Amino acid sequence: MLIGVGLGPGDPELLTLKAVNILKNSDKVYVPGNMAAKLVKPYATPEILDFPMLRDYDVLNEVWKKNADIIADEARNGTVVFGLIGDPNFFSTFTHLKRVMNKHYPDVETSTVPGISSITSFAARADAEVDTSFEVSDGSETKHKIRLKANRPRQLIEEFSEEGYTDFIFAERLFSDKEVIIKNREDIPEKGNYFSIVYAKKD
Repeated sequence: MLIGVGLGPGDPELLTLKAVNILKNSDKVYVPGNMAAKLVKPYATPEILDFPMLRDYDVLNEVWKKNADIIADEARNGTVVFGLIGDPNFFSTFTHLKRVMNKHYPDVETSTVPGISSITSFAARADAEVDTSFEVSDGSETKHKIRLKANRPRQLIEEFSEEGYTDFIFAERLFSDKEVIIKNREDIPEKGNYFSIVYAKKD
């Protein structure tokens, strides 16, 4: 199994308890650079994999495939962690690695453990309070939407469909004993609650 583990913004005290436990109990830990390696070292011995900051996707795909090749056999036979700064599902090296793993090594199970992201880290350090809708962008085309407090999820899906969104996930009470995650559009309910989320994605 391959687990992408968020290590937070760089402060060793901002690793989650779950991240620490997984690092301690993993068979192998990989990281993309020295900053992540430093955060991991109190709990495991990391190996650095090279992920150059490039925009040439032909070169990047070769690098991602090479690193996936390195990880695959170990992840089939044990628990392999890829630890990274921030959160593994937001603007993350792990997103690309996971995509390549799923394509070339679909037998390797993958999952993620959230970390404190740059978005929430910024708000804390800059004392920037956000209590209405906001936009996060790296300058690329907007292909994702997340609606919080989605108390009319099916209605939202219809609205998002008109904007060109095609894939939807409904989630409610995440990480609790009443957690609900629905990926089949037809099974998404009419009503949600304060803790409901609708995620929408364009191709």
